[in-house]
Amino acid sequence: MKLDLQTMSREQKLKAMHEIWEDLAGDDQSVDSPGWHAQLLQETADRVRDGCEVVHDWEEAKEELRRRMI
Repeated sequence: MKLDLQTMSREQKLKAMHEIWEDLAGDDQSVDSPGWHAQLLQETADRVRDGCEVVHDWEEAKEELRRRMI
């Protein structure tokens, strides 16, 4: 299957991404994270612990992102 991204609307692209994500989320196969991922997670945890990183409530963050998209 080939998607013609040049002719797809933004809405069509987002819908396709959502459908792919939903399909992958239901997949019972595990995917190994790349090696650098653990290091970045640790760096983020360190910044949160040191007060250099702000943690937001997930629901509030989603709402903020939705407001920005409008």
